[in-house]
Amino acid sequence: MEQMESERLVSGKDLVSDTPLSIIKEKNLRPQNLENYVGQGKIKEKLSLFLKAAKQRGDALDHVLLAGPPGLGKTTLAHIIANEMGSQIHIVTGPNVEKKGDLAAVLTNLQPGDVLFIDEIHRLQKTIEEVLYGAMEDFKLDLILGQGPAARTLRIDLPPFTLVGATTRTGLLTNPLRDRFGVQLRLDFYPVGELEVILERSAKVLEIEMDAQAAQEMAKRSRGTPRIANRLLKRVRDYAQVVSQSPKITQEIARAALHLFEVDERGLDAMDRKFLLTLIEKFEGGPVGIETLSSATGEERDTLEDVYEPYLLQEGFIQRTPRGRVAAKMSYDHLGLCFIPHDFN
Repeated sequence: MEQMESERLVSGKDLVSDTPLSIIKEKNLRPQNLENYVGQGKIKEKLSLFLKAAKQRGDALDHVLLAGPPGLGKTTLAHIIANEMGSQIHIVTGPNVEKKGDLAAVLTNLQPGDVLFIDEIHRLQKTIEEVLYGAMEDFKLDLILGQGPAARTLRIDLPPFTLVGATTRTGLLTNPLRDRFGVQLRLDFYPVGELEVILERSAKVLEIEMDAQAAQEMAKRSRGTPRIANRLLKRVRDYAQVVSQSPKITQEIARAALHLFEVDERGLDAMDRKFLLTLIEKFEGGPVGIETLSSATGEERDTLEDVYEPYLLQEGFIQRTPRGRVAAKMSYDHLGLCFIPHDFN
């Protein structure tokens, strides 16, 4: 058995799948069950209860809506739900479902108990979203064949399945769709301690030697987001390998690498600082509308709202007012600028 295993791993590849081992390790960064999932304690507790109840009844888990900023683990939780239920997962993204037939093809290929994961579900077209209503409530798919007076409706029975929807913009979901999710969970940013645990696990999977202080340094600059933490770990590994030529990531190496990558002590990167400087220097700290900020920074509105603003709001760097975005005193302090109180009158 050991010889067979060594033969499979020759030349840095798994010969059964011909997949580079580095890619296999990258996939293993995603935990496969709730026990190994770090953080989001209340969500884990609720989800564990719902999963156990569904398995005891022999039913498919009720439909699940996962909301929260990017990179917090929504896709990982969808895979975990499928693994815990012992079922297959089918993945589509909202913007890629362009016709009713595309969604119908996916639905009719589901097996009993399967998980259908729709990422960015808030970006589904309204006409396509309506196809989900009957599928979610009654496990039936209604298709209209033909046009005009000769048109007829074909009803197809679907096996019981679980729809897992992921969204960064819950407010963009229509009420009829949102109300059909029996389980609605919102993920929050991670504290530094939990990000350290995630980084330590990822380092072991990637076979990276790293001390605790280095993990803490990267965790503090990861914006409360596991995806960013893992990304920083890989880039710091590159720095240690090429620049420092060190087999171990130390706190000193981590700090030097993150300085090179322009990630500061609060986790703000070059685009975050551009956002704040634009708000302060071009618009006197605000208030200013998001469309104006989008034009001034050269970044799309959705990217500003989904990627950058949630963390800046959470940490108190900016505020939202009825008249637009305003730079808080913390932004001035962080950038070393003189704070000017805002007059909203």
